[in-house]
Amino acid sequence: MILKIAHGKKLDFSASPLVMGILNVTPDSFSDGGVNTSSPVEAACRMAEEGAAIIDIGGESTRPGYSPVPLEEELARVVPAVSSIRRALPDIAISVDTMKAGVAEAALSAGADIINDVTAFERVPEAMCELMAKYKAGAILMHSVPMVSKGACTDEVVGYLKARVEWACRQTGLSKEYFAVDAGIGFGKSVEQNLELTMAVEPLRTIGCPVLLGISRKSVLGAVTGRPIPERGAATVAAVAIAAFMGTEILRVHDVKSAVDAVKVANALRRAVPDTRS
Repeated sequence: MILKIAHGKKLDFSASPLVMGILNVTPDSFSDGGVNTSSPVEAACRMAEEGAAIIDIGGESTRPGYSPVPLEEELARVVPAVSSIRRALPDIAISVDTMKAGVAEAALSAGADIINDVTAFERVPEAMCELMAKYKAGAILMHSVPMVSKGACTDEVVGYLKARVEWACRQTGLSKEYFAVDAGIGFGKSVEQNLELTMAVEPLRTIGCPVLLGISRKSVLGAVTGRPIPERGAATVAAVAIAAFMGTEILRVHDVKSAVDAVKVANALRRAVPDTRS
């Protein structure tokens, strides 16, 4: 499976899942607010050296209870980071984590390759689709709408994401190869639902797109372990290793080095049992 992205590039998952490093250029991220705001290039270069294939840059927190960021402020945070990282790392894939078409367009123009939209293009659908078509950009569509089910939820999430991908394909004229899907761990879901969706790799892959897991340091890991956010590193590694073994294509994490190691172990184990993935 591949993901086509802007500038004629593509991400190939045939040999291994890929690690996406989270680079928050915002002071109020739930996990690492302010850490990367003063030195995004340094942070991105460190992630690349540790094995990240994608850098995901976000200028507006989407943590529970977040405060919306005005367009101009988000632009001021994101665009210089994208430009400087593109100059420093010409070959790495850059994703922009935004719900705003204005930010997405400026980031793509500055060198980003992928739009990572937690609303699955629900907020500004026409504008996001026009940008995708214009730049031939990749897109990650996430489930973040209110859940209907109070129990098992895989079918609901898969159905929603399948419909959003098919709609976006029609609107943009692009194939499914330009899209990845994200079940939205931590976005309006119970602990049980988050755990279920973390294990729902195969149902999600039936959509025909790469699957992204964003579980790094999330509250579900705190619920399972009893650990506060700064102490959820080991739990994150465990979840990443299992997800990679099951065939998840993109692992979105804060700690790239440990995630890359987890993926290497998962790959070795999967090679030892080659029929575990279709």
